[in-house]
Amino acid sequence: MARSASESLFDEGPEADEAADTSAPLAERMRPRNLEEFAGQQHLVGEGRVLRRVIEGGGLLPSLILWGAPGTGKTTLARLLARRSGSRFVPLSAVFSGVKDLRAAIAEARGEKRRGRRTILFIDELHRFNKAQQDALLPAVEDGTVTLVGATTENPSFEVIGALLSRSRVLTLEPLSEQDVTALLRRALQDEERGLASMSPNISDELLARIAHGAGGDARVALTALEAAVEATGPDKKGVRRVGEEAVVEALGRARYAYDKGGEEHYNLASALIKSLRNSDADAALYWLARLIEGGADPVFIARRLCILASEDIGLADPQAMVQAAAAAQITELIGLPEALYPLSQATVYLARAPKSNAVKRAYMAAAADASETAREPVPLHLRNAVTPLMKRAGYGKGYRYVHADPRAREEMQCLPESLRGRRYWEEEKENDE
Repeated sequence: MARSASESLFDEGPEADEAADTSAPLAERMRPRNLEEFAGQQHLVGEGRVLRRVIEGGGLLPSLILWGAPGTGKTTLARLLARRSGSRFVPLSAVFSGVKDLRAAIAEARGEKRRGRRTILFIDELHRFNKAQQDALLPAVEDGTVTLVGATTENPSFEVIGALLSRSRVLTLEPLSEQDVTALLRRALQDEERGLASMSPNISDELLARIAHGAGGDARVALTALEAAVEATGPDKKGVRRVGEEAVVEALGRARYAYDKGGEEHYNLASALIKSLRNSDADAALYWLARLIEGGADPVFIARRLCILASEDIGLADPQAMVQAAAAAQITELIGLPEALYPLSQATVYLARAPKSNAVKRAYMAAAADASETAREPVPLHLRNAVTPLMKRAGYGKGYRYVHADPRAREEMQCLPESLRGRRYWEEEKENDE
């Protein structure tokens, strides 16, 4: 049945409960229709929590930014909020939509507002909108033409403009627990209308747990893997599909890594690697290294980070650390992955075990602070080269003492500007040797 332009796709009533499209993926068919079917996020939808109060009370919904990993329920929450508040639900994807689409949606929402109906404008992957596109949202959000619900997998602090953040409430969604994911899988197996029950699947608790674990808190990944495993298993003489380990392994494919080469998690993993090395924890460092490599990180990026740590956190406590890191970087560029994992691992273990010192870093930072404060301080005349007769007559080089011919110059000749006489940056510290 056709819907009018002003009719919400999520109004309560018969239309809202139409049979699911059997051609849609299982994850879409099993999308929760109410809070009772919604898994996880109890800090948001539990009894007395902010979103449950809005959903059950039908109160005025503020603009929201839902921040969380894929498959944690951001889109579903937005739909539930629209349905319960009686608002129109207008979904846009920041991947496929631009300013033209935004303006069209806002113009339509303005007309609906005059007719007394609110619009929830849901923008998936909000972080993919550039500044100009995000700016285009501001007037409509500010005057209440639309209630924005943005979904993002990236930290809004870095990816969403400040003006939009100040007009929205940021809610963080956590990855689903394995228990939550397992419950969703069981529901899909038992559901005749939207799920897989009509295919008569039979799968052990152990394999269900394996799918839940492999999904890494992503309900979509888990349901997609379950559907693939069931469909890949032929029925026996009784029509039962007995799903085995081989089908599950194939459906899950390569182990999922909570990693996006262009996103925040890339830098989180790199940070974990460096901090584990700084803490001399070789086991943790190897683990984070593996997470980066297996997740698809650029090996040259990893090698650069190792080179930085070798100087910043080890330095002269073990000069060979920089040699190891530089060699690993050179070999990595020469041979690439997968073989580059060996020199990268070797350098990682060496750097973790090496004595640590940040004396070089501290010395430079102290010198840089003084350099900033005395940037107009002239170079002492005796340290200047007298390359012309005029410069020599001006006193350039006068009083300079050649230390190889005059060893006492090392202690007696001042090489800092006069205002910094006696200043010490490098200290022969007692290194943090292990």
